[in-house]
Amino acid sequence: MVYGNQYFRLDRISLLERVQMQMSERRFKHVLGVEEMAIALAGRYGASLEAASIAALTHDYAKERDSDEMREIIQREGFPLELLEYGNEIWHGPVGAYLVQKELGIDDEDILNAIRHHTVGASEMSLLEKIIYVADYIEPGRDFPGVAEARKLAITDLDAAVAFETKHTLLYLIEKNAKICPLTIATYNSWVVKS
Repeated sequence: MVYGNQYFRLDRISLLERVQMQMSERRFKHVLGVEEMAIALAGRYGASLEAASIAALTHDYAKERDSDEMREIIQREGFPLELLEYGNEIWHGPVGAYLVQKELGIDDEDILNAIRHHTVGASEMSLLEKIIYVADYIEPGRDFPGVAEARKLAITDLDAAVAFETKHTLLYLIEKNAKICPLTIATYNSWVVKS
């Protein structure tokens, strides 16, 4: 894919190199799988292929950053301090968006929101945000009960795929007795609960 410099000043290869330096080979393989799925979904639903590629490649930019560094950024940059009650599973979305903007110079709000919300979703999500949220869940390397159903939903009804992922993620967290971020519950209430 050739980038047109609308979202990122360099080319895809340069972005790949900068992203790869931030993560393990295993994580980078996941990122490439998310990009593959995001581009497919963007093509299916009429979103920008370039924006989908960039958001997918950068969605886990901060995933393997040091926890102390992440805490310091949350405190220094005015993130909600409630974030500190959670770990990097939650932090790497919002802090990742901040770092992608600061270190890579990507300023597109839709791409940044896709990174910001890919972990817990949001009550309202743009088409690109939904694509990254779902692509992260169903990329080809994922193998868990229900992923085949999620993949089928993703190609027929993106909103239904968002609801499916949100519900099953919440059930998984409840089964593990994990602390649940209120934003995950807000996503559930918006996308799963039908009035």
